[in-house]
Amino acid sequence: MGRFIPLSIPNFEGNERKYVDDAIDQGWVSTGGAYITELEKRLAAYLHTDNVCACQSGTSALHLSLVEAGVVPGDIVLVPPVTFIAAVNPVRYQFAEPVFIDCDDSLCMDPLKLRRFCEEKCEVKDGRLIHNDKVVRALVVVHVFGNMADMEAIMDVAEKYNIKVIEDATEALGTRYTEGKYAGKFAGTIGHFGAYSFNGNKIITTGGGGAITANKSEVVDHLRYLSTQAKNDPHYYIHDEIGYNYRMTNIQAALGVAQMEELEEFVERKHKNYDLYKELFEGFELGRLLGYREGTYSNQWFYSLLIDRTKVTATMREIITKLQSEYGIETRAIWGLINEQLPYLKEECFELEKGPYYAARILNIPASTQLTEEDLRYTAEKVMAVLKELAE
Repeated sequence: MGRFIPLSIPNFEGNERKYVDDAIDQGWVSTGGAYITELEKRLAAYLHTDNVCACQSGTSALHLSLVEAGVVPGDIVLVPPVTFIAAVNPVRYQFAEPVFIDCDDSLCMDPLKLRRFCEEKCEVKDGRLIHNDKVVRALVVVHVFGNMADMEAIMDVAEKYNIKVIEDATEALGTRYTEGKYAGKFAGTIGHFGAYSFNGNKIITTGGGGAITANKSEVVDHLRYLSTQAKNDPHYYIHDEIGYNYRMTNIQAALGVAQMEELEEFVERKHKNYDLYKELFEGFELGRLLGYREGTYSNQWFYSLLIDRTKVTATMREIITKLQSEYGIETRAIWGLINEQLPYLKEECFELEKGPYYAARILNIPASTQLTEEDLRYTAEKVMAVLKELAE
């Protein structure tokens, strides 16, 4: 087999096997056990928040957030078009309606368009924002590829119009503000709810798995209760609410505890690798690396190369396939815009301009924490060569 440069794969350099074996030896392998509690404590300490609930996936964390935010059938939830579909699907789980708000140059929700939508397309009745006779109950803001959204501006709009803010920080564990109103605050701890993902491609992984936090500790306690089928009585199995099978398993959490021990090292490697890529692509006439928001410290989970479409007209599929088949380099397109996916074709969109622009131009390049300097130089060299070849 030839050379292979993976896009983003898990890194198990620490105590993962030791802790998983311990969980198995103890017999605690399901949705109970000390490693779940330990992971929640470590996440809370790291994020400087009071309480965290470990759950089955980032998607379940988002769904629980919508449930707790009071989203009911017929409500409207404002969502981004530039994201993975899991950020939007839970809106439909609640039989609510998504409205797509465009991104800005950070790839995250544009607060100016968010404000304009609220001012021009809605009205306030009895303290609630109303659009087409429906309550705008919540918004989901995604910190895309570890880049912090403009939370100061977004929270200003949300507070003015009584909208619950759900931060999709599934790609942004470790990202935080270093300046401004929210200096020191981590992605996922600014809005009313924050969701995290520990999928295999994320900066740390539990295989599957996720976590959720909220701006009140008692709310997180309720989320944990909902995640365990809302069980009130351990002996008679009494359930006073509709619950969900969303709790993380102890084996997953054992992986997570080990990964948390390595998180800062992984972030440092992400920064080092990004800096080298930036140097290597400097002055490249067919594309440039996107940066991260000023006044923040990003986990730099993914690296995005913005391709000059006036010179490179090959499809993203052609570029990705050529890099994989000829050089063993795994890359990916940003995403198919959610509003263009079959389940969402009929949903309302507001001033979508930059979303389609970036979706047609962004190539994500390898970002695994195990990559060597040689891997990075090889990747940059071949990506530039392929783009030059396809531009001819």
